[in-house]
Amino acid sequence: MNHLALIEKTQTLIAAGDIVGAESALVELADAEGDSALMVVLDLLPAKDILAVMREYDNSRESVVSLLVTPEQFARAVVIEKQYKDLTRSHLRGMMNAIIFREDADPLAFLNAIGDLEGGSEALADYFTEKWGRIEAFAFTGSFDAMRDTGELVSRAELQARAYERPTVEQDEIADRDWMELAWLLRYQNPDLFIEMLTVLRAKARAHHAGLEEDEALDEEGEDEDDGKVETGDTDRGKATPAARESDEESAI
Repeated sequence: MNHLALIEKTQTLIAAGDIVGAESALVELADAEGDSALMVVLDLLPAKDILAVMREYDNSRESVVSLLVTPEQFARAVVIEKQYKDLTRSHLRGMMNAIIFREDADPLAFLNAIGDLEGGSEALADYFTEKWGRIEAFAFTGSFDAMRDTGELVSRAELQARAYERPTVEQDEIADRDWMELAWLLRYQNPDLFIEMLTVLRAKARAHHAGLEEDEALDEEGEDEDDGKVETGDTDRGKATPAARESDEESAI
């Protein structure tokens, strides 16, 4: 099969909204020429097209694209997922869980690849948006049990000082192939990325509570990231989430 012709066909189907048809075309290639041929095509497809296929995850079946996508390809797709303006982040969380925790995967390879890209820490912050209070508790105590809300947040300097402390909770205790295990891996296997993600997550919370655009809050966070004065009472410890309005980037849909 001509790979360039297949790429054109796949892109045409995706542009028309036929994601199932696009994935079927890729599956046919893998069946006919093997996984290595599909991996060549995936390396040539734009990240937005790989993303379009991956984010339509289905827990009831395995996608050949999700099984074969490399950490680098996946990372390039993840950092542009926000263009879909999915305020629930359900597609992002489902896609990340399905791929990062697939049977043959090294989760750290995927997390490191995401962290290496501009926008990677923001994508991870989006993943954890609904669990902000629990992530703050984990950063402060090493446990995911929600703390009494004081409105004060542990400083970045203190987070860095605690970066390599012994885990309070072992990985096998929270091996849920979901947000807790992902947070555990970040904090104890890539603490710098965990701190960066949490810094961005706090900026998103600040944007939510102050009615700012996220970019404005991120700028302010860079100027004064350790004041620890973000109000936390209305996060998942209470009733709301720190999800802020998305940027004005053009939707990828």
